Amino acid sequence: MSRYTPPTNRTTRVLALILPLIGTVTVGSACTDGEPSTGAASSTPTPTAVATSTSPAGQPSPTTSARQTTIPTSAFFELPPELRKSPRQVTPVTNALPKLCANEFGTGGRQVTASAAMTVTYKKPDEPPTNVPQGMIHQTIFTFDGDGASDYLGRVRSAVLACPTYQQGDNPVTVESRALPGVGDDALLLTRTWAATSLNGERTGGTASSQIAVARVGNAATVFDDQGWEGTSGNPATLDRAVRDGVRTLDAWQR
Repeated sequence: MSRYTPPTNRTTRVLALILPLIGTVTVGSACTDGEPSTGAASSTPTPTAVATSTSPAGQPSPTTSARQTTIPTSAFFELPPELRKSPRQVTPVTNALPKLCANEFGTGGRQVTASAAMTVTYKKPDEPPTNVPQGMIHQTIFTFDGDGASDYLGRVRSAVLACPTYQQGDNPVTVESRALPGVGDDALLLTRTWAATSLNGERTGGTASSQIAVARVGNAATVFDDQGWEGTSGNPATLDRAVRDGVRTLDAWQR
């Protein structure tokens, strides 16, 4: 029969050195397991405009690039300093999209991979910053899978044609639409016209108007809603500049 031999003092000292080292390795692995490396995190830009993914479980479609499931601020237009009353601000998509007879511009469908919106307030170029703004422009961007962007433009065009007039409170608004050539892959311009009123709501005898532009750029669609300050007319020249700059910016972001 073998007899138990207690460890020597040398064996005890070796074990005392090895056991703390094993514990150190185990704890270190638990802290870093599943975490991205510092280098990978630092190379990824942080967007300031939060996009909403509509794919199942919040995951992008396999056919959509990772970049197009997050829409950064750099994908939106910015007005030049002489027209800018205040910087761009992130806006909830539901607040940025215009509504006519119904939800004509919110019908993105299941192919939407992301959406985000921003608002910029503008002024007349020759007015000081202390004056009241001339208006504001909401820009919304949707990204799509497959032919979703083209389908979206088709649905918007049909919905707008079915809404030649609608009520804005007690004030009827007429809607006219036309193609906007030379802007993106496909574009539509809408003009809304209504009886002008004072701040008290009394009709002044004239008319006021504002515009909406919708454009498709590759796998994305963007909506621009120009609103004059406190119910006054918007500025068609400022909107036209915003639309053309915005389409170029969106195209550059997708490349």
